Amino acid sequence: MTSSIKNLRKLIVFTDGGAISNPGPSAGAFLICDEKGNVLKEYKDFFGEGTNNEAEYKSAIFALKKIKSLLGKKKIKEVEVEIRSDSRLLVDQQEGRYKILNPRIRDLFLDLWNLKIDFKKVSFKLIPREDNKRADKLVKEVLEENKKP
Repeated sequence: MTSSIKNLRKLIVFTDGGAISNPGPSAGAFLICDEKGNVLKEYKDFFGEGTNNEAEYKSAIFALKKIKSLLGKKKIKEVEVEIRSDSRLLVDQQEGRYKILNPRIRDLFLDLWNLKIDFKKVSFKLIPREDNKRADKLVKEVLEENKKP
């Protein structure tokens, strides 16, 4: 499957993050798709304590880091990534429409910004929650798997 990702010039990435209790245990997930929406890879991870907004950012960071590791530093300079998220905060901050007031979010914003510059282009698109069901399901799976008794 990885070889098909390496041949693409544009990747569509659906990301989602969430936290129980907000703040509380948090997790994130993402899907890597081709331009037709075919899922090529999916990933999920537990992030530990955090807020929903932090988990949304960490999911996008996780996605770009994973794509970079799959493709390599040279190849990512030729790849466009469109990150689709149902987080208005993430999308609007990355597109320069919302200010960043929270210091923890500011640090995550900078981490994501620094990752973006390695790629040919990274854009963000706000999508309705119902269009992000698979990533949301993966987040819920991770949170359930890491639930403390």
